Amino acid sequence: MVRSESKILPLAAMEKLLKRSGAERVSEEAKVALRDLIEEISDEICAKAVKLAMHTGRKTVKASDVELASK
Repeated sequence: MVRSESKILPLAAMEKLLKRSGAERVSEEAKVALRDLIEEISDEICAKAVKLAMHTGRKTVKASDVELASK
């Protein structure tokens, strides 16, 4: 799969997620690591969801495709 190196998710959102989970302070490296992992996992799920939609003859990816792809 071809993927550009630009990141989509903002680091501020990663900090919010970590703090929501109980972290008092979050390092820059932790934010970057979480963002990279989430984007890698989401790329895999998205690719599977697109394949599922195409397999059923649709161009539109539905929530059910994403849910099934995530399992």
